[in-house]
Amino acid sequence: MKRLLAVIFSVAVMSLFMAGCTSLRRVDSDVSAFYHWNAAPPGPGTTYRFERLPSQQLIGAKQETLENLTLSALAKVGLALEPAVARLSVQVTVSTQVVESSPYDSLGHDGFGFATPGIFLGGGSRGASLGLSFPMRFSEPYYRRELTLLMRDLGTGQIVFETHAVSDGMQYDTLTVLSAMLDAALRGFPQPPAGLRRIPVETPR
Repeated sequence: MKRLLAVIFSVAVMSLFMAGCTSLRRVDSDVSAFYHWNAAPPGPGTTYRFERLPSQQLIGAKQETLENLTLSALAKVGLALEPAVARLSVQVTVSTQVVESSPYDSLGHDGFGFATPGIFLGGGSRGASLGLSFPMRFSEPYYRRELTLLMRDLGTGQIVFETHAVSDGMQYDTLTVLSAMLDAALRGFPQPPAGLRRIPVETPR
């Protein structure tokens, strides 16, 4: 009986552990950032306003959604949205490319390391036959997202911070992925390390 209870307890603990693991998902971004602060780097409470390109004015609702995500990411690094007394302007752009097939297709696999059988129909004087052939591949759309965030010193008009993030994968929930990319793009702000960095961010599923 004691051994049975121990097994049940172990299974329960493992189930809770697995549930916790599967509730999070990792989004990887390749980030490169540059800065040139004319004065002291911005500290907590530094104010900013959003700046839009003419093309972004035409997609107001979509750009507003992106800026709301950016607002949350900037708040995490201590910046405050105060358009009337802004020290910085922030411009954020994003592009998404949808690839019709995943990169696993070029390997002839279904994405899990197993070859996927195809189906063929053969005909003749005695009727049709059904068989299997290789490869017939099924894949989900594959997304490549690129995000750029620029900060301009409103006193001098110069760009003082620039960051780029690129992420690809089969995650279709764009807002969740973009939120993770923004956090990655601002990692190390206001003086991030030089060079290209691969930055993972865990997000809820």
